[in-house]
Amino acid sequence: MQALYDVPAPAKLNLFLHVTGQRADGYHLLQSVFMLIDWCDTLHFERRTDGTISREDLGAPLPEVDLTIQAARALQRATGCRQGVHIGLLKSIPAQAGMGGGSSDAATTLLVLNRLWGLQLPLSALEKIGLQLGADIPFFLRGRNAWVQGIGETIVPLEKEHQLPQARFAIVKPAAGLETKAIFSSPSLKRDSDSATILGFAAAHFDFGRNDLQPVAQALCPDVAKAIQWLGTFGLQGRMTGSGSAVFAHMSHAIDLDAAPEGWQVRTCDNLMIHPLAGWASSEN
Repeated sequence: MQALYDVPAPAKLNLFLHVTGQRADGYHLLQSVFMLIDWCDTLHFERRTDGTISREDLGAPLPEVDLTIQAARALQRATGCRQGVHIGLLKSIPAQAGMGGGSSDAATTLLVLNRLWGLQLPLSALEKIGLQLGADIPFFLRGRNAWVQGIGETIVPLEKEHQLPQARFAIVKPAAGLETKAIFSSPSLKRDSDSATILGFAAAHFDFGRNDLQPVAQALCPDVAKAIQWLGTFGLQGRMTGSGSAVFAHMSHAIDLDAAPEGWQVRTCDNLMIHPLAGWASSEN
């Protein structure tokens, strides 16, 4: 059997998130910058010859069918592959945090199995499979920090003069989580932000815009506001990432983030310029 050990699935932060409208089908139109960070889940893959897909939780218990299982099954169906896999998943990225942990796990699964099973699918084919499972998965498959808009289908890599500078961030995940549906279904959600531009973002980077979901999230989960206030005691400007309860702040200098409330996860992270598995699938059609 061939095995791959300690394959990373990095989290992301939304440096800003604006809601610019809502389509007739209910989907919200967004603008955001997705940035990879070095807070990662770790996955282990071992090829099976019997076609079975199985998963072992190496840390906290997970749902019986999570996005890694769904991704593996979707890839099997799409290709008719008769091989299987045993997946060991060590979760580190918190759930309901807005950090894309499940989507990142799914993207890593698609990239690894494409190689492990010898499928040689191009990146575009993996994206089509991933998009059926989650809107954020194509971003993780492409593996570059990116300007994202529409309903998540427009992904423009931030390269050359628009590339993000190397930076460090404080990230706080309170004990409570948030469900995306509860935020987007709120009648008080701001849905009419003006359209922004990459040029405007590049002039400010980590101080640009806001998260339009944050006011609703704070009403649903007071711990979001508490986490932002706690970061403020260190002189940091906190902001919520995505649609979860995690908040983050850009750190211009080293700070000792100790004495966090019980049950909170606090970590300092560096941003990543590129996904560790970038290039595992060909971009050719």
